[in-house]
Amino acid sequence: MNSELSRRVFLASASTAGFALQSPAAGADKPALLGGAKVRTKPFPGWPVAGAPEERALMDVLHSGKWYRGSGQNVKQFEQEYARVTGARECLATCNGTAALFISLNVLGVEPGDEVILPPYTFVATLNVVLRQHALPVFVDTDPETFQIDARKVEAAVTPNTRAIMPVHLGGNACDLDTLLAAAGKHNIPLIEDACQAHLAEWKGRKVGTWGSAGCFSFQASKNLNSGEGGAILFNDPDLREKAYAFHNNGSGLKFIGANFTYNSSGANLRLAEFQAGILLAQMERIQQQAVRRTENAKYLTSLLSEIQGIAPEKQYAGCTRNAYHLYMLRYSAEAFSGLKRETFLKALAAEGIPASAGYSPLNSQGFIKEVLRSRGYRRTFGEQRLKEWEERNHCPANDRLCTEAVWFTQNMLLGERGDMEQIAEAIRKIQAHAGELVKS
Repeated sequence: MNSELSRRVFLASASTAGFALQSPAAGADKPALLGGAKVRTKPFPGWPVAGAPEERALMDVLHSGKWYRGSGQNVKQFEQEYARVTGARECLATCNGTAALFISLNVLGVEPGDEVILPPYTFVATLNVVLRQHALPVFVDTDPETFQIDARKVEAAVTPNTRAIMPVHLGGNACDLDTLLAAAGKHNIPLIEDACQAHLAEWKGRKVGTWGSAGCFSFQASKNLNSGEGGAILFNDPDLREKAYAFHNNGSGLKFIGANFTYNSSGANLRLAEFQAGILLAQMERIQQQAVRRTENAKYLTSLLSEIQGIAPEKQYAGCTRNAYHLYMLRYSAEAFSGLKRETFLKALAAEGIPASAGYSPLNSQGFIKEVLRSRGYRRTFGEQRLKEWEERNHCPANDRLCTEAVWFTQNMLLGERGDMEQIAEAIRKIQAHAGELVKS
């Protein structure tokens, strides 16, 4: 049975005369959580995908004896290749994505007393690098339909102390770059793109990470381009790239650290190793094909899930011409599932062989932030009144609600077959058909 016919049969079986598609099908199997047979018995595709190219890359570096970027060529070659693939003028490889963000803040002059605008729906590294600069994180609420920072609210958050705007292309989707760049340009504020989850994503046909003053990427183990740990920064300004190179090389602009111990600036050792660069070059052989597969499966899954009441797949802005789908994100409405709590919904999905997670908690409400802001350094830098005003500004109600509704599927789940997408939808329909029983169990 071909995929399209399979889909028609699948949808037909979910609807009976006089019932909407979201209604329970007569005689539907019980959920696995209530003792029924699970929808899926085999695992989704594993991650990472590796083979002979990665093995050769590691062995080549091993036997060369040139294990770090000062003596080897793999890091430089990867930088050139990643710049070519993304269309950036310059690329600097780093030891991880957090380092990429940290370097960018430093070379763009974020200092104690400054403010940095960022979203509350992101990984904690986006916040941590701001706090390490002893700058004030200013959270702008989320657009729940896209899971991205609400760019329409950014300009209102700008003050004379704003030194950078740092949006996140969350999950591989693109944030509203037109609105963000307009706000940054109007106030002459650098825009740092946190594209750590958005390899090959595009805005208006141009790769994300190439629009702002800097574009930061992560190659951590879960990422669509993976070397266990690793990162990169894209620049269109060669001078800024040189400053970043020096900073990531302990303040030395020298391409090789030898006997001449002279330095251009302060800095840290944030270099990528030759082993990681070798793996990345091998992984680059698969990235385009994998991206196409994710996109095809994500679009098909969206077509299925959009027909289920109470399930709202993430939307994209009109300018997003390519979603990288590091995450497939949706909002879950308990009301459409007889009041079934999201926690139980996730357990029921897992029992059906469909792993999913609840995603991030509100970053702006993490208790450790207040501890940092109460520290001696922050009180001395910002003063009690300004920190009190920060607490009054720090409200993101749309994000608070999103964090109670979000459901994620990981990118490797999109590397399977179309039938895998049908099983995800089948499991959700089965849970919805028996949601009342699950509530009582």
